[in-house]
Amino acid sequence: MTGLPAFARGLCDDAAVFPPGLAPLADAVPAHRRHRAAPYAALVGPLVLPATALDQLYPLVTSDPLDLSITAPNGPAQAANAVAAAADLPVEVHAVEVAVPTGMTASDLVHGLELLDVPVYVEVPRDERRPAVIDALAATGHRAKFRTGGVHANLYPGPDELAAAVVAAVHAGVPFKATAGLHHPVRNTDPETGFHQHGFLNLLLATDAAMHGAGPAELTAILADRDAASIAARVAGLGDARAAFARSRFLSFGTCSITDPLTELAALGLLPASLLKEDA
Repeated sequence: MTGLPAFARGLCDDAAVFPPGLAPLADAVPAHRRHRAAPYAALVGPLVLPATALDQLYPLVTSDPLDLSITAPNGPAQAANAVAAAADLPVEVHAVEVAVPTGMTASDLVHGLELLDVPVYVEVPRDERRPAVIDALAATGHRAKFRTGGVHANLYPGPDELAAAVVAAVHAGVPFKATAGLHHPVRNTDPETGFHQHGFLNLLLATDAAMHGAGPAELTAILADRDAASIAARVAGLGDARAAFARSRFLSFGTCSITDPLTELAALGLLPASLLKEDA
């Protein structure tokens, strides 16, 4: 399926093995291949795996290369080792996603990334290092990764914090992806945990607003908006050119389910329901 609207193309990175899905690797690999062969394949980005999973991957891959993004929560050294290990596997490494260890400065980070020859996402720390890290990414051409949730409430930045991060990235010309917590298109409160979860369409609209001059206050209001019909109408109203412009900054988000966002986008009228059918 190549006729997806621009806002949806490559939007969902396949993070099936991460919480809350926690799919076994032996299930996640064939499921990813099915997604990439489905009518909605253009929605799906690479399979995201932790660096520690690479040594379990060999029996599960074939001569048809598996597209991967590799996470390195321990920092640049782990990322470099993972890329080297992946060279012995039938995989294509589309990116590495690198965390910034506690105490690591922006300059140390950049130095540690120098040997990586694949696209790099840096998970921007939620502390006083954020401005320097974003500046360093702008100077080196690397990308940002913003954590938008997780298994604990304190992993969810408020709308104001996320708005400030998006504005900073857009102003610096740094593309970014989002990770964790974006389980639904529109901001919501999870009935089981009580966590206030960001919506990935809210984030798209906030990025669009920032790229057209809006400041943190306006983005905060967009990120806090829970009116699904209004959010969907605004996304539909972007049109392909403006949506593609926003997506040149907001590159993707990780989701442990590919079918859930697909189903919800269809329910909002933003994708054709025929994509959900096996014979589409």
